[in-house]
Amino acid sequence: MWLIELNLRDARQLFHTLDPAPFREKDLDPAAETYIYEAVRELGASRPTKLLIHLPAAQASDEAHALPEAVSHYFEHRADRARIELRRLLVRGLISLAIGLAFMFSCLSLRRYLENAADFELLHEGLLIIGWVALWRPVEIFLYDWWPILRQQQRCAAIARMPIDVRFGNPDSAP
Repeated sequence: MWLIELNLRDARQLFHTLDPAPFREKDLDPAAETYIYEAVRELGASRPTKLLIHLPAAQASDEAHALPEAVSHYFEHRADRARIELRRLLVRGLISLAIGLAFMFSCLSLRRYLENAADFELLHEGLLIIGWVALWRPVEIFLYDWWPILRQQQRCAAIARMPIDVRFGNPDSAP
């Protein structure tokens, strides 16, 4: 099992200070979120990983004991947002593809109509090129743009499922 460790002075240190939400629903501090996310990215979302949070013994409170639930809740929310973003991207890709194909069909139809007119050779070739360019964005969406969002969703879901322990006291004396 791979271990990601955080040494904190206060449980609130893990959360964004300007977020007015209740403790269990607060956003993580951007630095803490990035640290956890990047650690999982480096290790791989499929590897068994555990998050261990060290706090001073004086910080043993209900808030501190709720840290595992709060962190899991935050990354579940991030995974849901990534899933929604991916769905929106794919819908936008389908709409772009339909528009691009309709435009390509129009360009090819006009090109065929102008095929016998020698004076329109430049326009003839330009219609073919611009028709293909109209398909550029949908192809880009379906070939490349969805991967990073899917990976983000998978990593956030893996973090939300990972075991999270909170230990109180000196981190050097922890078993």
